[in-house]
Amino acid sequence: MKFGETFSEYLHGDQEWFLGKCSHVEYKQLKKVLKRCRTCRAIQGSSDTRLEDENSELSHCHCESCSLCDQMFFTELAKEASEIAGCFSSKARHLLHLHVSNGLHRYVRRLRHCFTNDQLTLIQEGQVLIEYITMNAIAIRKILKKYDKVHCSVNGRNFKTKMRAEHIELLQSPWLIELGAFYMNSSKIDDGESGEFFRKFSCDFSGTSPIMTLALTDSVKLEYNLTCAVCLDTVFNPCALSCGHLFCKGCACSAAYVLLFEGPKAADPKSKCPICREVGVYANSVHMAELDLLLKSRCKEYWKERLNAERAEMVRQSKQYWESRTRITLGY
Repeated sequence: MKFGETFSEYLHGDQEWFLGKCSHVEYKQLKKVLKRCRTCRAIQGSSDTRLEDENSELSHCHCESCSLCDQMFFTELAKEASEIAGCFSSKARHLLHLHVSNGLHRYVRRLRHCFTNDQLTLIQEGQVLIEYITMNAIAIRKILKKYDKVHCSVNGRNFKTKMRAEHIELLQSPWLIELGAFYMNSSKIDDGESGEFFRKFSCDFSGTSPIMTLALTDSVKLEYNLTCAVCLDTVFNPCALSCGHLFCKGCACSAAYVLLFEGPKAADPKSKCPICREVGVYANSVHMAELDLLLKSRCKEYWKERLNAERAEMVRQSKQYWESRTRITLGY
């Protein structure tokens, strides 16, 4: 079955109960734009044969810009990718907040669990979200590849780079890592399709570098290195900056020159990512609570050791901070 048919079948599926009015890639519409462009090029090519030979025509076509596609194609695709990324992040944040909730929220959730199987519902909703982001990511990849084929250009490939720079690359979302960690944390539940779905995700801490693997489809397999680029150790109490890079919370705070109890979001807007040096990536950083729970269960001794070290460092920083504030207030 061609991907167009598969994607159309997916759009007419039963995921509407959870996704609601979430955007999707207008795959058929974008293909029609490319088809019209191909037809225009064929007509133009036949009229140009009187003036140019075949080789010069192909040379002229290479990396040629098409005003029709540039206006309708990339603008629409960027808008759709941005809306899909936003919808996915919002839904995943809400879903995982229910799972790692504390205080009154946890009490209410446990009370509801007495009457309904909330855990199984969360798992099913997570599956819908992962399928949503995967299908749309594949649709974008396919349509960009087709664009480059029609235009004999690299504009589609360049657009992928632009998507990463603008943080709308769908499979770059830290919430995808969080959902993968959520499934591994819930892997004790083996309920038919859900149990089979769990086996697509794995985490290996035995090698030189800890690796999380998400096998979303036969053609989409993602690997995430869980090593912090600052301390060169497995991430602890991890946070993801908006550029997509993972760090320990303490290392991110240290790189941004903020205190542990203030958190990465208190960083100066001009602070840069230690890896890609992008500015302003701390304000929308994501605390990876599910990934932290996974590390806590898989690397118990390491996690306890890092927890004690972080607590000691936080006490030290807090003491120095309040001593300095006291001196300033009292004037000595």
